[in-house]
Amino acid sequence: MKRRSVLFTLLLAGAFGLCVGPFYWLAMAATQKNSDVFSWPPKLLPGGHLMENLQGLQDSIGLTRVLFNTVLVAGVQTAGAVVVSVLAGYAFAKFEFRGRNLFFVLLLSTLVLPDTVMLIPIFEMMMKLGLIDSYQSVILPGLVTPFGIFLMRQALRSMPNELLDAARVDGAGELRVLWRIVIPVNRPVIAALALFVFLGGWNQFVWPLIALRSPDMYTLPVATATLQGLATTNYAQVLLAAAIAAIPVMALFLVLQRQFISGLLAGATKE
Repeated sequence: MKRRSVLFTLLLAGAFGLCVGPFYWLAMAATQKNSDVFSWPPKLLPGGHLMENLQGLQDSIGLTRVLFNTVLVAGVQTAGAVVVSVLAGYAFAKFEFRGRNLFFVLLLSTLVLPDTVMLIPIFEMMMKLGLIDSYQSVILPGLVTPFGIFLMRQALRSMPNELLDAARVDGAGELRVLWRIVIPVNRPVIAALALFVFLGGWNQFVWPLIALRSPDMYTLPVATATLQGLATTNYAQVLLAAAIAAIPVMALFLVLQRQFISGLLAGATKE
């Protein structure tokens, strides 16, 4: 029995090392000079070139502006997508209207479409609206998320209609019912959805690469790709940019992990 416990502990330690090791190396490599990034044996202690690499990123891609663009796009997209998903999920879950099931099936059918299939239609739409190379061109396509609507619909279906009817009898309108009852009860699901949407908005690359033309409008993933040179590449700066991109997502997950797990379980089990 003791041998099994030791073996299990070693397996867990190995799994932990495989998961955390690459992130630790990334953080350490971001503080090294470019010539030491791929040295062997690898340097596993902090170097003294972090500020130099940060200044290099600022000079190369305008790090401050790029971070502002990324936070703006991901933040507005997350807020908008959560609002749309909650409203649409509430309508699908609690209202009877003609064609409800048909519209829901059509919505689910979009989940099987690859994102690349939609690039040309969305590009033509944004071109006709004159929104190419603007924040709107990157934000608007992400405001409606079929997965988010599906997740909220599944979560809201479990809410007893009697609770909502009692609030309506007391004189509450639909928006007040939504704000005072529906949202507080389903806060873990909404937190999980927000984390999913923020992760997608923060890391999206292909569509911003197509829609944005000016370097001043680039988001962090697009700007990081421009660091790849034809002859030489400063990998220390590339790794530092990757580390900066990973920090907000990891911090959000650590803060919201309880709501995230509760939301996933609620969305998976509620009928």
